[in-house]
Amino acid sequence: MAVNQHPVGVNTWVWTSPLTDPTLAELAARVAGWGFDVLELPVENVGDWTPREAARVLGDHGLGATVCLVMPPGRELVRADPMTVKSTQEYLRSVVDAAAVVGSPVIAGPAYASVGRTWRMSAADRAAAYAELAENLGPVLEYAASAGVTVAVEPLNRYETSLLNTVAQTLEAIDGLPNCGVALDLYHQNIEEADLTGAIRAARGRIAHVQVCGNDRGAPGADHLDWPAILAAIDDAGYTGPLCVESFTGENATIATAASIWRPLAPTQDDLARTGLRHLRAVMGTS
Repeated sequence: MAVNQHPVGVNTWVWTSPLTDPTLAELAARVAGWGFDVLELPVENVGDWTPREAARVLGDHGLGATVCLVMPPGRELVRADPMTVKSTQEYLRSVVDAAAVVGSPVIAGPAYASVGRTWRMSAADRAAAYAELAENLGPVLEYAASAGVTVAVEPLNRYETSLLNTVAQTLEAIDGLPNCGVALDLYHQNIEEADLTGAIRAARGRIAHVQVCGNDRGAPGADHLDWPAILAAIDDAGYTGPLCVESFTGENATIATAASIWRPLAPTQDDLARTGLRHLRAVMGTS
């Protein structure tokens, strides 16, 4: 099954949290040497790393950038007081600013509610939440459009949110919103979608970012997923951007707890990244 060529990226969460300027410089040199095309940069808190310095370092190593937003408790765009919504919008604008400086075409993540926040909803409650999201995300989308950055909204699995779990729900929630697409994270889709490749194809023309990992959060290819079929579906959906390996290190207590990383997912984090890169290149016929 022939598939198209995509740049391959890796998220710095594979090794560290939060990202800092010295760590970014060290990782950029390392992943560029292995043959990655893109380094994915999380903005946990504005100021953790310096966008202009990051842009210089990435340029020195010939790497592109993608940027992901982070939604800990206290960052909310739905069912929240006006001050919380305002501060979340301000944070998201700052992430847009960082993305524009480093040349990322997107900011990607669950730009609706904090990770781990769940509540029961009737159909009417859900419709109201989607309307509230559209209203509160709207100013961020407008700001991002002026910076040439797209907001990619990521559905999460049922244990991390009750608002957007599936691609279909996400498409419904962002229907009609300009400068807004879907961020696919195949870890979550593998849990929530009854037909994974069908869900991907249903988002044709709306996929703005793709994160990849094994079904257990480990390396793509060291798992049971049908990667040729998945990449073919991504191509059928019209997505041509990078495939970014996202996993997490168990060495950092905060991120290990947040991502439920209770055991090593590869012999080393370097092995995880390199195994994923080799596998994706092999599926795309570029190894």
